[in-house]
This record gives sequence, C-alpha cells and structure tokens, in this order.
Amino acid sequence: MSEFEIAQHVLNTLRQAESAEPQAAVPLLKKLIGLVNGDGSEQPFEVEEARSTAFMAICEYAKALHRGQPAEELWPEAIHATKKWQSLAGSPALA
Repeated sequence: MSEFEIAQHVLNTLRQAESAEPQAAVPLLKKLIGLVNGDGSEQPFEVEEARSTAFMAICEYAKALHRGQPAEELWPEAIHATKKWQSLAGSPALA
C-alpha cells in the first residue's frame, strides 16, 4: 500500500470508530498502530511529521475511549491530522 492509501485506510477506520461504541472502537483503533507507525520506508520529512502527528492524535483518542473519558474533542483532531497526512502523502511536490 502506498502512503496515501494507508492514510486513506486510517481515515476510513477513524470514521467507523466515531459511530461505534467505545468497546468496539478501541480495537479498531489499535489495529491502526502498525499502519500509522510506518513501514520504515523513507518518506519526505513533511510526510513523516504529519504521520507522527496523526499517530499521536489517534493514540490520544483511543486512550480517552479506553479510559471512558470524553473523546468528542479528540476525534476531530485525529481526523484533521490524518487528512493532513493523506494530503501530504498524495502531494506530487513531495513525492
């Protein structure tokens, strides 16, 4: 999968997690860890930084869900960070 496709998959999973109960959302989000962590392939710095930001935002969202804490404000941050990552991953200027 390309970096863009990975980001797209992550975005789709985040959208599924939003409508799921926390007990179902947390396992969905845990499955993203390996994808968002990267496969070790060399990416432009901007893409790496955006992926890292998405990773942290998704972890914060999953952690809040797991702990039963309010996560409504964290979901948009995870979506925004993932969209930025996807945008940069698909940018011909950075390819």
